[in-house]
Amino acid sequence: MALCGAIHSFLFEYDTPRIVLIRSRKVGLINRAVQLGILAYVIGWVFLWEKGYQETDSVVSSVTTKVKGVALTNTSLLGARIWDVADYVIPPQGENTVFVMTNAILTLNQSQGRCPELPDDQTKCEVNNNCAPGYVSTHSSGIQTGKCVKYNSSIKTCEVFAWCPVEDDYHIPKPAFLREAENFTLLVKNNIWYRKFNFSKRNILPTINSTYLKNCIYDAQTDPFCPIFRLGKIVEAAGQDFQEMAVEGGVMALQINWDCNLDRAASHCVPKYSFRRLDTKDSAHTVSPGYNFRFAKYYKNSDGTDSRTLVKAYGIRFDIIVFGKAGKFDVIPTMINIGSGLALFGVATVLCDIFVLYCMKKKYYYREKKYKYVEDYELVSINKGRVKANLLPPLTPQRF
Repeated sequence: MALCGAIHSFLFEYDTPRIVLIRSRKVGLINRAVQLGILAYVIGWVFLWEKGYQETDSVVSSVTTKVKGVALTNTSLLGARIWDVADYVIPPQGENTVFVMTNAILTLNQSQGRCPELPDDQTKCEVNNNCAPGYVSTHSSGIQTGKCVKYNSSIKTCEVFAWCPVEDDYHIPKPAFLREAENFTLLVKNNIWYRKFNFSKRNILPTINSTYLKNCIYDAQTDPFCPIFRLGKIVEAAGQDFQEMAVEGGVMALQINWDCNLDRAASHCVPKYSFRRLDTKDSAHTVSPGYNFRFAKYYKNSDGTDSRTLVKAYGIRFDIIVFGKAGKFDVIPTMINIGSGLALFGVATVLCDIFVLYCMKKKYYYREKKYKYVEDYELVSINKGRVKANLLPPLTPQRF
């Protein structure tokens, strides 16, 4: 029966708002306070802070880079040697990224042949039977031949067919091989475009001339729009130590933010630079730290054989990350947000109704004034007719 009653009420009853004027200081103040809060939210947050009157667009960007700097090293392996951009920037151009080698393990004059493997738990041996011909693992320098040979005067290891001599990367040079890379400079050229507004700009601003560009170095206080960055300053701005990072390498982010209000002059749309380290570097993450990879330089010997120099390069990869948003006045978002703000004023009525009908001491009195139940007019008219009919005296027949 309850279900039938609910269905009957749903189908055959209709409710309409009723305006009741409540003369109460408490309720009136609550209503105005809520309305004031909604008005402050719409004007302060939606329109002033979030600029809800603007159409927005995300940035489309392209980046090119150029590194400059020269370093001198003097080691027993190589002697005195000059390193320039062609030596330490690998590859010469990347997509929104540039890698600068800061440390290296060099294995010179490798050629294909047979030689002892580096000693470890898997490669140490005493006799040939300890070595399996054709065996190779993910950490092998080559393929085992099945022989056990001398690695040095006290250790024997399995012989491998590989590029010999095999690389020994157990000891990373400290301090870094190219520690002077701290003073290298990075030029970042960034072009941006906002498609919706057909607005484009570059980070080399119109106020920058060639003389300034040749001499400036980015500084957040004195030269915030200079597009040339000293590598050591980038790492320092991210709260890191360059010489420590240069030993095992890492990944840095150079972030360019283009947040532009196109209702203002184009000269106010300028880049903002920030820096941070992307790879995790803390005491809880000590396995495989830094950033490194291998490459080789190949040579043809006079006897027709090939040889190479294997380089295990450690360095810092600089990722240039461009992001931003532009906004410009448009009628459609303005009207949408105004309509949404007006709709929010209904919240004040709902909150005040809840307070009056459920929280105040005289809630039953106000509820009685708030709601009025009206029966169907047709049913009421029929019932009234029946009542009148019942009240009339019965007719008695009369004789003539």
